[in-house]
Amino acid sequence: MSRDTLSRPEPVVRKRARKDTGGRPRRVSRTEARNARAAAGFVLPFLALFGLCFLAPIGYALHQSLQKTERTGPLGLGGREQEAFAGLANYAHALADDRFLTGFGRVLLFGAVQIPLMIVLATALALLLESASARGVAFFRSAFFLPYGVPGVIASILWGFLYVPGISPLVKIAGSVGWDVDFLSRGTVLWSIANIVTWQFTGYNMLVLIAQLKAVPGELYEAARIDGASAWQVARHIKLPLIRPALVLTTVFSIIGTLQLFAEPMVLRPLASSVDSGFTPNLHAYSEAFVGNNPHVAAAEAVLLALVACVLSFGFLRLAGGRAKGHG
Repeated sequence: MSRDTLSRPEPVVRKRARKDTGGRPRRVSRTEARNARAAAGFVLPFLALFGLCFLAPIGYALHQSLQKTERTGPLGLGGREQEAFAGLANYAHALADDRFLTGFGRVLLFGAVQIPLMIVLATALALLLESASARGVAFFRSAFFLPYGVPGVIASILWGFLYVPGISPLVKIAGSVGWDVDFLSRGTVLWSIANIVTWQFTGYNMLVLIAQLKAVPGELYEAARIDGASAWQVARHIKLPLIRPALVLTTVFSIIGTLQLFAEPMVLRPLASSVDSGFTPNLHAYSEAFVGNNPHVAAAEAVLLALVACVLSFGFLRLAGGRAKGHG
């Protein structure tokens, strides 16, 4: 046997030959099949719940938005009702309603002011509680997060008592210093609702940002302090850039929540004459469905609201991604 034969890597050649199946499909082993079945067992319950609780309601809303109710009898007052295809007539009806469009403009103004204020406040609280010199962190973290545990309806009732003239201590205090204030007037009720939302959700956003700060390696802070960086420089140049994903996430959630504004104006409506049935798009859709007995137009308004939420959310995500690439 020659030296060339001895140096030939026969095991490698044989191994490659085994992999060459001549284009035939590779047989799946029992272990791989068992693993695939186990993975499907974990995924299928989620897919079932996702389809039942998310996809099915969306599909039903789309179906309802394309239908109309036809009533028989004189002047449509007969006892028989039947569903008929309406096309885009319900969408045209919704877009022609001035109150619905005014409600959209109102929540967009609400979000343009309230969301940045809430995110800045949540960021400031997260940075303060995660600073090296913070004391009583556990207590203040729980205290700031506690309003999120209060349901929106209860929170609106609590603040409603603080807004109503005659029983509100805030109004009495303002009157004692010569400031005549009405928290429920047409010009201020929107910002009174913004105060409720900010009070309730700032602690939640703060906790998300703190969780992101906890994931930052402590070695970065130590290296910055060794280099002589101040606490402000560490927060600005290390903490804020590293919590950018959490800031984007909380902002997207806030955009979606703003467009869904419903509980606060619904609760304050009996207390404030300036809050009507079209104060927000969600409130207008509710009124169309359960007061005006027109569920098909309400479904069309709900679909339009979902589309606007998707456009604004994905638009903000794209804007934030573009800025991140620009800084990179």
